[in-house]
Amino acid sequence: MDAKKGVLLIVVVFLGFYMFKDPSGLADLSSNALSGGWDLATRFFDATIRFINELS
Repeated sequence: MDAKKGVLLIVVVFLGFYMFKDPSGLADLSSNALSGGWDLATRFFDATIRFINELS
């Protein structure tokens, strides 16, 4: 088994265990991660637009 498959297996087992032990905690974690990712993407595109506007 190569390293990538091993890491993937560990992540899947961890998420499965976490979902079994604390499903609402996993849902909260997922929601917060998606919200943070969306905020990061929004800030990035806003900064890119401002940069392009400053060039012109």
